[in-house]
Amino acid sequence: LAPYRGWFPVISSLCCSNFVYFYTFNSLKTLWVKGQQSTTGKDLVLGVVAGVVNVLLTTPLWVVNTRLKLQGAKFRNEDIVPTNYKGIIDAFHQIIRDEGVLALWNGTFPSLLLVFNPAIQFMFYEGFKRKLLKKQLQLTSLDAFVIGAIAKAVATTLTYPLQTVQSILRFGRHRLNPENRTLGSLRNVLYLLQQRVRRFGLMGLYKGLEAKLLQTVLTAALMFLVYEKLTAATFTVMGLKHSRRH
Repeated sequence: LAPYRGWFPVISSLCCSNFVYFYTFNSLKTLWVKGQQSTTGKDLVLGVVAGVVNVLLTTPLWVVNTRLKLQGAKFRNEDIVPTNYKGIIDAFHQIIRDEGVLALWNGTFPSLLLVFNPAIQFMFYEGFKRKLLKKQLQLTSLDAFVIGAIAKAVATTLTYPLQTVQSILRFGRHRLNPENRTLGSLRNVLYLLQQRVRRFGLMGLYKGLEAKLLQTVLTAALMFLVYEKLTAATFTVMGLKHSRRH
């Protein structure tokens, strides 16, 4: 059961995060585009804004999720302090009691930098989608799956080093640079990147990328597949015409 450690908080965090992101992205797109054809630049801007909203609202869930997922793991790094939480509610309680409310937003700075991850993902996805819709009436299930996977693979590869730092800061039990204890600051982001390069070499920034790609690419591909099917079904039920240009 070890590979499934922390599965429930992961599902909870993903549901909330995807809801906030998709709702914000599509709401802003409806207000800005207003029936006109979207562009790559607009998709990128909308993705960034939706990402910022998502980070500010859901970071506490991801902090708790990260700690529960890593709880019980054996760390070779002596700088990491183990945790002991009974569940999601207990984790929230202990973090607020022992570290303060702001600890729930640990890793917010790299998370804000990482809004480019879903923004790049959506930019590529929407771009590929527009190209395909010029040649055919609608996306097939395979189309949505493949372009969703490609878009996420590109975004993950470009932003992976920051994702590693984000996870360390969200875990919050890392003994950081004693000269600067402010979690999530630019100085500590650079410090952790430097330490990783010093310990594992330049390729250490991409250590574990294969597993991350396998997880995120498959997740994103399935997410976009379900998203397209649900969108099409919703428009059909409501008796509305789903614009190809969107």
